[in-house]
Amino acid sequence: MGPNRGYLERPLSSRPGFVARTYVVGGRPYVSVYRTYSYRGAVYYRYMPRAYYHLGFYAWAYNPWQEPVYYTWGWRRERWYSYYGPYFTPYSAYPSAALWLTDFLLAENLRLAYESRQAADAPAQYSTQYEGPPGGPQNAAFALTPEIKQAIAEEVRQQLAAEQMAAAQPPSANFQQSGYSNQEAPPALDSKQRIFVVSMNLDVFAGGRACALTPGDIILRTGDMLDGGRVGINVLNSKPGDCPINSATEIEVSTLQEMHNQFREQIDAGLKTLADNQGQGGLPTGPPADPRQVLEAQAAPDLSAEAALLRQQQEANQTETEIHQGANTIQSNM
Repeated sequence: MGPNRGYLERPLSSRPGFVARTYVVGGRPYVSVYRTYSYRGAVYYRYMPRAYYHLGFYAWAYNPWQEPVYYTWGWRRERWYSYYGPYFTPYSAYPSAALWLTDFLLAENLRLAYESRQAADAPAQYSTQYEGPPGGPQNAAFALTPEIKQAIAEEVRQQLAAEQMAAAQPPSANFQQSGYSNQEAPPALDSKQRIFVVSMNLDVFAGGRACALTPGDIILRTGDMLDGGRVGINVLNSKPGDCPINSATEIEVSTLQEMHNQFREQIDAGLKTLADNQGQGGLPTGPPADPRQVLEAQAAPDLSAEAALLRQQQEANQTETEIHQGANTIQSNM
């Protein structure tokens, strides 16, 4: 997934159909559990939340707060934020948790995009269009619009409502409903889920040429599943150097489902931050969160994950070096 980020996936032998991913971010591991299921012959993953909260806490997060909250993010002085500042501007005040969570998840994706860009040797044309020194000027025409941020916030609210409904069910019901049959489409194809925040680096073809989508770009699903397990998308917002705004292309449904899973994980991470920091650092006080662990979503981290990911990165770097050396040798012999 990028420098100092990635995951190692293994099946859970005690829970058939479940897999655990040990993510490593900056040397720190954490675990997420997914349930696998099939649809039209392809295997998809569904994220399992590690905990549900008290119904009153979800209502507090879903509904407008009593008064807007003026919140100062800790990442305002970080390099990724100055780098992407003109693209992403956090709200000046938060009338609800949904808007706060929207900025929370956008910030996490842009942090990932920045780390990936810093690790890669950017093409010359990308450097002249966009990079410059971190914090340098960028074209304001690429900025995320208030309308698109509001649309993302609405999908956050839909997810909060879905989790509140799940939290109201007994644990056994959540376990039974966590899988899908072959007749049920992945959540990424739900008619209510149309806008996606890109959470991975993708190379696609749009307008007859190759271009990239990177974390923090925004796409719109324009259709349903096509032959071959792909789906049409349109680029709503993108950073300079990525696929142009309004360009159309196709991606794998499995890729779109991974974006949906990351969306859910980031919302849950934001909810945990709200639950753990109520009344602190400028956040309002709400009802007790009273988290209830989802037993099926618990797993121990794989302690070999960091070493395995480091080894994979070293092998990739070595392969890239060999390719460059071979290309240079061919050129010198011409």
